[in-house]
Amino acid sequence: MPKRSAGLLLFRRKGPDLELLLVHPGGPFWAKKDDGAWSIPKGLYEETEDPFAAARREFEEETGCPPPIEAFALGDFKQPGGKVITAFATEGGFDLAHFHSNLFAMEWPPKSGKQAEFPEADRAGWFTPADAIRKVTKGQVPIVQTLLRQLERSPREGTV
Repeated sequence: MPKRSAGLLLFRRKGPDLELLLVHPGGPFWAKKDDGAWSIPKGLYEETEDPFAAARREFEEETGCPPPIEAFALGDFKQPGGKVITAFATEGGFDLAHFHSNLFAMEWPPKSGKQAEFPEADRAGWFTPADAIRKVTKGQVPIVQTLLRQLERSPREGTV
């Protein structure tokens, strides 16, 4: 059974422009990476857990922002490493000044026996669709593209 993650892609409209909220992964492996490194707020969940509940939990853990109550499903997206992301999207606001991510611990430097703490996400940003497609990991490009296609249609169905 592949590992499963659930994520929530927040978007907003600024006049005629659309912007998407992405987070940059924290920790030393991602520190100097930018294009192709960003992500929707997401995280692993258990098979018995509701994916939308997990997406809401992970959104709050990675942004420090209370998660939206409703969203619409974007679908399941298999990643190059085999993990499957169940993605949801919703329109809303988020003030980047309030960004705050949970911490995780890992051995650092490698093989040192020392534990260091790092934020799950070290920063967040609003991006145009074109910039978001450039910033997200390769496996998440279809998530952004699916959102853009769904926003072209109306009304939206499948709100959870």
